[in-house]
Amino acid sequence: MTRSPSSISGLADLAGRYDAVLSDVWGVVHNGVEAFPGAVEALAEYRKAGGKVVFITNAPRPSAPIVDMLDRLGVHRGAYDAIVSSGDATRAMIAKYRGKAIHHVGPATEDDALYEGLGVRRAGPDEAEAVIVTDLDTDDDTPEMYRERARLWLSRRLPMICANPDRVVEHGDKIIYCGGALGDLYAAMGGMVLMAGKPYQPIYEEAFRLAEEAAGHPLDKARVLAIGDSVRTDATGAAKFGVDLLFVTGSIHAAELDAFGKPDPQAIADLVAPSRAHMAGFLPRLSW
Repeated sequence: MTRSPSSISGLADLAGRYDAVLSDVWGVVHNGVEAFPGAVEALAEYRKAGGKVVFITNAPRPSAPIVDMLDRLGVHRGAYDAIVSSGDATRAMIAKYRGKAIHHVGPATEDDALYEGLGVRRAGPDEAEAVIVTDLDTDDDTPEMYRERARLWLSRRLPMICANPDRVVEHGDKIIYCGGALGDLYAAMGGMVLMAGKPYQPIYEEAFRLAEEAAGHPLDKARVLAIGDSVRTDATGAAKFGVDLLFVTGSIHAAELDAFGKPDPQAIADLVAPSRAHMAGFLPRLSW
C-alpha cells in the first residue's frame, strides 16, 4: 500500500522547504473563466518571501499571448516570474515543416500565434504532411467524433503533433476534452503522435532554466516544488524530472476524490501512485 500523503492548509506550510515553484496554470490558478484569487495570492506571497514562480502550462500557444490571457482572467503579474508553455516547445517541432502544408485541428483562429513566423501553410488533410492538434474544434466535442477524420489521417500515415497533451481540463463548472484525448485516440488507431509539453522533459528543463534565471543562481531540484492537478501530466512530469509535487485535488479529480468533502488520503495516494511522484502534500485549491 502506498504511504498516504499529508493534507496541508496552504502553500505557507511548505514554503520554507523550497526555493522555486513550477506551477501548472489551468486548474490550479484559474478555471478558464476566472482566476482563483486564493491561488494568485498564495503565489504572490510566496514570491514576497523570496521564492521564484514559473508557470508551466500545456496551453497550445506561445507564452507571450498567455500573459495577456492571464491579465484578462485576473492573474496579476506579481504572482509569477516567468511562463513556459507547451506551445513554445511545440513550435520547434512544427518548424521542421517550414515551406510545407500542415492540417490544423482546433479552434479556427485562437492558435494563430503557434504558427507565426514558421513558414508553414494550413491545408486540408489530403495535401498536408502533418496534423497539428491544439485542441478539439469546440468545447462540446468528444474525441470519438473525430474517428472518421482520423482514419483519413492514418491512411496517409500523417504524424500528429499534439500541442496540448492534457486529456481533460476544468472549464468553469464543466470538464472538457483537450488535444491529448484526441492524441490518445489516434495512437490507439496506430497513428504516430508527438508531444512536447508536460509530462515530457523539454518543458521542465526550460522551466527549471527560467527559475534559475529568476533566482540568479543555480537551484537544487530537492528545493523545487511542482504544483499541479493532473496525475497524467503534472504528477508524472514532476516524477520524471525529479521534483516534489503539491497535488491540487479540487479540479479534474474533484468528484472521484471528494475533494471538497472528506477526501481519503489513501485514495489520493493510490490515484497518484502510478506516476511515482513524491507528494509533499495535497489540498483542494491552492492557497497561502
